[in-house]
Amino acid sequence: MSKVPITVAYGDGIGPEIMAASLRILEAAGAQLAIETIEIGEKIFLTGNTSGIPEKAWESIKRTGIIYKGPITTPQGGGFKSINVTIRKTLGLYSNVRPVMSYYPFIDTRFHKVDIVIIRENEEDLYAGIEHRQTHEVYQTLKLISRPGSERINRYAFEYAQQNGRKKVTCFTKDNIMKMTDGLFHKVFNEIAAQYPEIEHEHKIIDIGAARAATRPEDFDVIVMPNLYGDVVSDIVAELTGSVGLAGSANVGDKYAMFEAIHGSAPDIAGMGIANPSGLLLGGVMMMVHIGQNDVAEKVHNAWLKTIEDGIHTGDIYRDSTSKQRVNTEAFADAVIERLGQTPQQLPAVKYSVSQPIRVTYQQKFPHVKKELVGVDLFLHWDQQGRDPNIIGEELSKLNGDHLQLIMITNRGQKVWPAAFSETFNTDHWRCRFMSPGEMPIKHHHIISLLQRAANAGYDFIKTENLYMFEEERGFSLGQGQ
Repeated sequence: MSKVPITVAYGDGIGPEIMAASLRILEAAGAQLAIETIEIGEKIFLTGNTSGIPEKAWESIKRTGIIYKGPITTPQGGGFKSINVTIRKTLGLYSNVRPVMSYYPFIDTRFHKVDIVIIRENEEDLYAGIEHRQTHEVYQTLKLISRPGSERINRYAFEYAQQNGRKKVTCFTKDNIMKMTDGLFHKVFNEIAAQYPEIEHEHKIIDIGAARAATRPEDFDVIVMPNLYGDVVSDIVAELTGSVGLAGSANVGDKYAMFEAIHGSAPDIAGMGIANPSGLLLGGVMMMVHIGQNDVAEKVHNAWLKTIEDGIHTGDIYRDSTSKQRVNTEAFADAVIERLGQTPQQLPAVKYSVSQPIRVTYQQKFPHVKKELVGVDLFLHWDQQGRDPNIIGEELSKLNGDHLQLIMITNRGQKVWPAAFSETFNTDHWRCRFMSPGEMPIKHHHIISLLQRAANAGYDFIKTENLYMFEEERGFSLGQGQ
């Protein structure tokens, strides 16, 4: 078998230690890898490169198509962006796959039957990272959910379940509140689920879903979620197994893939040689499956299970009641290597039969429907006259005209005009909705004219959002209490 080119980033903190141990195990198992090593992360950030990734690193990643990455430290402050988010979005790694299992009774946990795969959308949602400070008191972040993004991650979840013999896919959203963004994700989930009748499907609101996953994990099989929920829930579920350090992670796109542990760089124990390499090693096992070396993946995974079963544990999972020998990073790697070719006796042995990576089809463009401009939300920074919404409502009504009329004002989403409650707390940030009275058509020049009147009146408008109707569907939310 010819060697498969991969790009390796040792990472920061404990990264170099656990990467060295993981590669040593994979190579001892016969992994056929042609390794290109790159430097990314903290050292690159501190040279002034705000992305943390030099051009030479990108060239390697694009050449090999596979990156095996240790955890990265992102310096605090200074506008540095997460390298993980940058790599995922740049390379189109839309699917984050995080399998989580409990290893009771060999690793101490109250949850004996955890066997869940989290499928997390990787590019959209609040991780778009589009944020603004708009007033003295109010900051915003934009939550972006697209139909193509929702379609491909939901289809990936069902394809994964089908390929890996999973019986049920559960979707978590908060579409009782975010009816348009999370509502779209849920709607697309139902559309995709209908195409896989042999797989059970269900939906849960994220709060009760996360609570159930944390207390009754045996109820779940595959869980698919938008980005932020997936990040949070996967760590919660991983902790049920005894340590977040046991979980590996795959980030998969149409052309590229990245494999890693789900935990961070743990700089507090860096250089001490005591870190658990298990999460990164199991990420490496996922990598071996992805590149078609299933025999190596099986050999390493089963040897790792046998090591855990034999009670040879690093300090993070060592317990007097369940462990037999406390070891450091290198000794743990040595123990796994000694057991290559062995299988666990009580924990279920693994068998990988996947023949090729999952490739999903999805619509990248959708038919245009009638789109009609019907109004505009004008956002103001206004901090005068006791922040009385009745005063600003009366004054803003003087801007009415040219097909636009003030119909509502909200503060942090809550309707405060007309008919405000004096008890409602108001900040200095106001959404003022102007719409067409009756059926009069709205054009962009009507909105420009409104902005000119607002500027002439001395208002500090900080943002506008056009309001559209799409066929018979309203393209904007109502105010809370409207």
